[in-house]
Amino acid sequence: MNALRLKLSLFTLLVLLIGSDSLFGQQLRVASYNVRYDNPGDSLNNWKYRKDVMGKQILFHDFDIFGTQEALQHQLEDLLERLPHYDYIGVGRDDGKSDGEHSAIFYKTDMFQLLDKGDFWLSEDTTQPNKGWDAVLPRICSWGKFREKSTGFVFFFFNVHFDHVGIIARKESAKLILDKIKTLAGDLPTMLTGDFNVDQNSESYLVLNNSNILTDAYDIAQLKYGSKGTFNSFNINVNSESRIDHIFVTNDFNVLKHGVLTDTYRTSQTELEELVNSGAYPQEIILFQNEARLPSDHYPVICVIEYKSDSDIGI
Repeated sequence: MNALRLKLSLFTLLVLLIGSDSLFGQQLRVASYNVRYDNPGDSLNNWKYRKDVMGKQILFHDFDIFGTQEALQHQLEDLLERLPHYDYIGVGRDDGKSDGEHSAIFYKTDMFQLLDKGDFWLSEDTTQPNKGWDAVLPRICSWGKFREKSTGFVFFFFNVHFDHVGIIARKESAKLILDKIKTLAGDLPTMLTGDFNVDQNSESYLVLNNSNILTDAYDIAQLKYGSKGTFNSFNINVNSESRIDHIFVTNDFNVLKHGVLTDTYRTSQTELEELVNSGAYPQEIILFQNEARLPSDHYPVICVIEYKSDSDIGI
């Protein structure tokens, strides 16, 4: 009898250890992507040329969950068509429904269960479309509460786009988001992605990064890859030290990798100038003069993160 009990105890311990490894060894590929709104004036950088490339880029880099900024309703639907097994949450900032830019969150439906969701405006009145403080445009933050299906791990995900002009608005928006995280997420693990329109030296950035609630994933990543700057203005040949697109995490996560993805593509113009082969490469190779283009005027930021072993599983 004692031997049977010992075997059952050892079996139970083994099951718990296996379960613990599956939870705390779980990695997530989290990203933030300002996709650039569909501006007819963007010429060859117009959305109609970029949407296929962007969809394939997201699939290739295998984002599990990611925040988007600037996308209009039809752009979200275009992406959804190109991203099987994903869904998104988030409403338009102009009417709380479909009008205007969104701060939408995309997630893999086979990986995550959506438990709750919501949106609030970055202003003194968070409940309806309006401009806050010295902002020149209405700004919105969308959030979701998710359960990772294979482990039961529950976390919150916030995604935002700060105003590009209002200095006071950006600082107050940072404070507001921290308050919302405390109210909505409490002690549950939380991620915040976004285009914050400020770099790592800004006062409003420091409100978040010095909050003892959130930490910039870049600062604690074990491996950093790619350009430091995240805005490119559709020009692959410019460079910047300013990171304005960020991923913040609570202390529940280890950040294994942080990358700024600088993938390019080529236009499919029908008449291209063939280059003269100088003899430096095989004659079978025919090269054409062509211009490298970028899927957006921001580089996407991606992090590979894992749950810490001392994280609690939410209910």
